[in-house]
Parts: sequence; structure tokens; C-alpha cells
Amino acid sequence: MRTIEFSSRPTFRDPILVAAFRGWNDGGSAATVAAAFLKNRCNAERFALIDPDRFIDYQQTRPMVSIEDGHVRSIAWPETEFFHARLPNSERDLLLVIGAEPNFRWREFSHAISELATEMGVKLGVTLGGLLADTPHTRAIPVSGAAHDPELLERFDLEPVRYEGPTGIVGVLHDDLAKAGIPSASLWAAVPHYLGGNPNPTAALALVNALEPLVECELTPTELEAASAAFDRQIARVVAKDAEMRSYVTDLEDRLDSGDDYDEDDEDEDGDADDDDLTSEADLPTGDEIAAELQEFLREQRDDS
Repeated sequence: MRTIEFSSRPTFRDPILVAAFRGWNDGGSAATVAAAFLKNRCNAERFALIDPDRFIDYQQTRPMVSIEDGHVRSIAWPETEFFHARLPNSERDLLLVIGAEPNFRWREFSHAISELATEMGVKLGVTLGGLLADTPHTRAIPVSGAAHDPELLERFDLEPVRYEGPTGIVGVLHDDLAKAGIPSASLWAAVPHYLGGNPNPTAALALVNALEPLVECELTPTELEAASAAFDRQIARVVAKDAEMRSYVTDLEDRLDSGDDYDEDDEDEDGDADDDDLTSEADLPTGDEIAAELQEFLREQRDDS
């Protein structure tokens, strides 16, 4: 049984693979929101998928039930989907992969993707990720780009990969792409940890902007810019209502201004910034408290609408 099921066989022109996976690698949903933007921006068409039954633990990644037309129930399974698109104003195509990080059979899952990349003639792979960090939402979202390939390091001014420790499916995929002779790079957006429970369009926008030089075309993320501006306004309103939140954000700003920046090497085994690096002042709110306050505000906004 082949791991990937095809509905069509598109012809690719010198394609670039871009992959994003929900879960451990996707703080603030930055990667998958950015990938969803790419899918819509490029009018991508699905041509294949990986059935989740052999790879996903449904008690951890549950299918979603929705109601259509008031009575028809629809179940969306956590499939890994493959899309084909023409990059705007470019002679190259996009092979877009969007899915959930698998719970089982990582090697089979990753090998199937790298095998498809080889079959379709991919010459460059890029993974998108979001990690939770002690960075304030009032500053630009930091994006780090890393690669092993010397040519990519020089061509796109990336950093050599230095991280050692537990990895997600993107780390396994990079290893398989390297074995297949396909150079690859990773882009990681540092998402404010106290907003990690909410989809963060500002972090997604930062990833899309960082991706543009690698795909060598302008993606014009107008929709993400608008969503980011609205999201930032909502956060500002939440923070303005709470003195402890304002104090906490100010503390993060002061640390950043003093040069105590977030270091990718401080990432712990959960993919978050090391808890020892976060402020320990007893009078500051926890990330969960701030996230709960933001979620309550967003619920109020939805109710008002």
C-alpha cells in the first residue's frame, strides 16, 4: 500500500517544497496559518493526501465535526494534504504540504514526502515553524532561518543549524531531504509564549515575509497584514485593561532592549523557550492567565458581533 494517495498527477516546473505541520512545530499556529495563506494566495489545488489512520492518534489529534446547511454533519479528518500551485510572477511552482505532525511511523511518513519531492523534481525544501519564546508582542516577530547546505547558507544569508535535542517531524524531514540530495532550510517564528494558545497572524506574516527571498517572488500578503493589524489591536486592548499584564510586557521589552534576547539554543524539549529564562517575579501573571484573558476578550468580541 502506497503511503500517499493521488487524485491527480500535476506537472511541476522546477518546484519548491514548502511544508507546515500542526502540533509541536506550530506555536501560535504560525506555520499552518502562513501555509493556508500560501494555498489561497497561489490558488493551490490538492492533488494528493496521506490518510491519517496509520499515522495519527485520534485521541490526541481529534477529527473535527461541523454542521453544513444547518443539518448535514461533516467530519474533517487530520489528513496531510499536498497542493500544486504556480508561484506568482515566477517560472517556478510550489509543492505545498500541510498536515498534522504524526504520532506513529515517522520514518515512513517523512520518507514518503521526500520520495515525492524527488519524483516531482524538487530542488529546494523549506519548512515553516513557530516556537514559543519570551518575546513581547509589541516588537517585531523574530524569524530565524537555518540550513545545513553551504550554498543555501551563503545564498540566503541563513544560519548554520546548531540546535541539538528533541526534534519534531520537520527535523526528520530535513534529514530525509538531505539523504535524497535536496537542500532544505527551516524558518522559525518566535511567538510570544503568553499568546501561544491563539492563532497568531502576526507570526504567520513574519514567516511569509521571510519566505519571499527563498521562493524568489513577492507574495503580497495583504490579507495577513490586515489580520495582523486587527490581532495586534485586540491584544493592545487586553493588555491595557490589566496592570499586571502591562508590567509583564514592559519587563520583556526591557530585557530585549538590554540585549537579553531570546536564544534558539534555549528551546526546551517541549519546543518552548526554557522556563528558567522567563521572569520569575511573583507579582507578574502567568502565560496561562494572560492567554485566558485574551481568549475571554475574543469571546466577548465574537458575542458583540
